[in-house]
Amino acid sequence: MKASEILEALDIPLSARLDRRVPKKLLLENGAPTAADRRHINDGIEELWWIAALKPTTVAVPEYRDETREYLEVAILRLVLRAGARTSRIVELVHRAVPYPVLLLTEAERTNLSSAHKRWSQGETGKTVLDGSVVAVEWDDSANSAALTAAGAALALGRQPQTSLHALYQGWMDVLHALQAARLTGVFAAPGSAEDATARREALQECVRLDEEIARLRAAAAKECQLPRQVELNLELKRVEAARASAKAKLT
Repeated sequence: MKASEILEALDIPLSARLDRRVPKKLLLENGAPTAADRRHINDGIEELWWIAALKPTTVAVPEYRDETREYLEVAILRLVLRAGARTSRIVELVHRAVPYPVLLLTEAERTNLSSAHKRWSQGETGKTVLDGSVVAVEWDDSANSAALTAAGAALALGRQPQTSLHALYQGWMDVLHALQAARLTGVFAAPGSAEDATARREALQECVRLDEEIARLRAAAAKECQLPRQVELNLELKRVEAARASAKAKLT
């Protein structure tokens, strides 16, 4: 899907649209902690647009507050990068710089959509930090087109939970996790409940961990010269591969 198609799939009402260009200066002032980061922003970003601001007054979804975070607004941004830009780092910097939870559409060599929860900083009063890692998924038409079509349909604002802005944002994050799972299973399936979404998220994390362990064991077995140790490593590899197959089965 192209970036314009993803924006259309989100089905954002006109009441929430801003379509304002964000000066790089704001990112440099708020989201570039190191000289290298400032260079990534200056050299890598072509343009950044604030597409929409989702608030109780613009989408009729209540704000959210607890002891950990305050979601008064969800921002939808569109980031256009230049060739050779360090995409993953710039995406993270944008999520860090904006004080609200952001649904970020990034146009680089490939288009991707990302999200990251925010929470209050424990060290600086009034400041927000990322709560967990950035969840980013490529929307690549060369992949499973059926899964992309289904995921696109699941993005619509009206299909997300409406109980609070936190729940709404989590709904989008669950769609991204579902598409990540579809990369492994070949089938996109939107979560039927919050419990289903949590189980899928945990299974995805387990698959990533086990993939790393499988790669480590294969590399160790290839270098090992002692036959007994090779046998031991191969047996361990089979055990981990079985665990990985079990984790993958939970993705559906």
